[in-house]
Amino acid sequence: MTTIYGLKNCDTCRKATRWLDRFGVAYTFVDYRDNKPSPETLVEWAGRLGGFPAMVNKSSTTWRQLPDNRKGAASDAEWKLLLREHPQLIKRPLVVTDDGETSQGFTDNGFKKRFGIGA
Repeated sequence: MTTIYGLKNCDTCRKATRWLDRFGVAYTFVDYRDNKPSPETLVEWAGRLGGFPAMVNKSSTTWRQLPDNRKGAASDAEWKLLLREHPQLIKRPLVVTDDGETSQGFTDNGFKKRFGIGA
């Protein structure tokens, strides 16, 4: 089973879930504003995605509105606190499959490759 983490109001998340529906890929959607990821989950994702800075959408309004001292998180503890406080900073959708593979973002071709559709 695939788990999609994102925001229910996010256009990209909606595109991703419509794509999964169209191609019959079973998934569970988790809105991480309502179900904030645990610190352990954030560390796990960061390890799979290349670190905390790689997980953050730095072009988002939320990021731009943060004070500069919050943007310069220097430790994993600071990143975990920031992402638990502002989960909407996490690039979305974040996709986790049963085999543990973790990725972020949505493109038609990227999902086709990821899920072996039309390859």
